[in-house]
Amino acid sequence: MQNIFDLFRLDNKVALITGAASGLGAAMATALSQAGASVAVHGNRRPADETAASINSAGGRAEAFQADLSSATAAEALFTQVKQRLGQVDILINNAGTIHRNAAEDTLLEDWQQVLQVNLTSVFQLSQFAARDMISRSAPGKIINIASLLSFQGGIRVPAYAASKGGVAQLTKALANEWAPKGIQVNAIAPGYFATSNTEPLRADEVRSRQILERIPAARWGEPQDLAGAALFLSSRASDYVTGTVITVDGGWMGR
Repeated sequence: MQNIFDLFRLDNKVALITGAASGLGAAMATALSQAGASVAVHGNRRPADETAASINSAGGRAEAFQADLSSATAAEALFTQVKQRLGQVDILINNAGTIHRNAAEDTLLEDWQQVLQVNLTSVFQLSQFAARDMISRSAPGKIINIASLLSFQGGIRVPAYAASKGGVAQLTKALANEWAPKGIQVNAIAPGYFATSNTEPLRADEVRSRQILERIPAARWGEPQDLAGAALFLSSRASDYVTGTVITVDGGWMGR
């Protein structure tokens, strides 16, 4: 009988993790590396050099890439570079994201479009490139999209972000329906309130931070490593019969 722990190994797999310069992306990249994957770590405004250096110094294999995913042409350029340097992509984690906070009536169209391009359109573009590559090789694959609690809720003063993350959840299901017969599982993780740069304004607001913590049964903000287990599960053979689902990692927020 196969050892259950072997199902979580990622030896000889190549993973591309976007938005991996720090925070959640860096934690997920580190976890996949520790399970044996070679990882391409992407930074949106700058290369994820520190993440790559940390992984390589620990005995893993990582290469850093940079692409501004607010550009409609950046996703294809990034995927092409990763394939050229690492040969293939077996696992894609679409983690890169941006947020713009403003009242809905004051949100500029250009800000709306930038958020949708980074958070949703580039997710589709990279998923499409990855799936084409997997299908051409007749190889199984994993695509993990990073959704949000705002895939389910509307939020306040973040209309573009809420729309984009709602779209990520629905896109995940749509792609899963098409690609499951081809051996590609497409799932999403919806993180709760994590201590990252995106939540700095919330954590700095004493009233809002208190209100958030009061709603979380775990009574704390999530730490990036709290996402590592779910990411590894969905990247591995252990999740071969899981597709089209959105897993919440939220300290119990959605259950309250």
